[in-house]
Amino acid sequence: MVFGVCFFHAVIQERKKFGPLGWNILYEFNDSDLECALGTLKMYCAQDTIPWEALTYTFGEVNYGGRVTDYWDQRTLKTILLTYFGFHTLAPDYVYSASGTYYCPETEECNTLEMYREFVEELPIIEEPEIFGMHDNANIAFQMKETKNVIQTIMEVQPREGGSSEGKSPDELVLEQCDSVIERIKTKIDKDNAHPSLLEKGSKTLVCQMLPFA
Repeated sequence: MVFGVCFFHAVIQERKKFGPLGWNILYEFNDSDLECALGTLKMYCAQDTIPWEALTYTFGEVNYGGRVTDYWDQRTLKTILLTYFGFHTLAPDYVYSASGTYYCPETEECNTLEMYREFVEELPIIEEPEIFGMHDNANIAFQMKETKNVIQTIMEVQPREGGSSEGKSPDELVLEQCDSVIERIKTKIDKDNAHPSLLEKGSKTLVCQMLPFA
């Protein structure tokens, strides 16, 4: 149950990266929301039976739902909550995504905090949109936004005013900035110790193609 609440917290946080596709309004969910939810869960679990309905209502309407002001965002929040929290999520074969990549490990697999951390670290570094309940097109929109931010950053290193003929041209400034970035990261790229998910499918091709330039 704790794992499900933590996963739910992470998902609603990360949905913000999709902009209006993730939430109609940007909400500032934070660690205090998670701490409050876990505290509520601990309090209710001290009873003989687990009041699933009361917990679901408290999380969806008070702890997290109290921040949500948009009707459709409220419905989305409660739908996401039911994916990660509820009696049905305790079934041995229950998974959080259609692909089966995301799930809560059995107690036999993970019985310590460190084992849970290791399990989480083995999850794909680049999350698929399915875990957020989003279509693949949402990820395209996010990547386009990130690309625009990178281009904008590069553009900002160009001088805003014309200099003397002895000054560096905009292209030279951009190349200088690129060389500086490459110099800082090339010693940190280790293909042999790369995370397995980075070497799957198209990611492997991309990474291997970019390594020579680093």
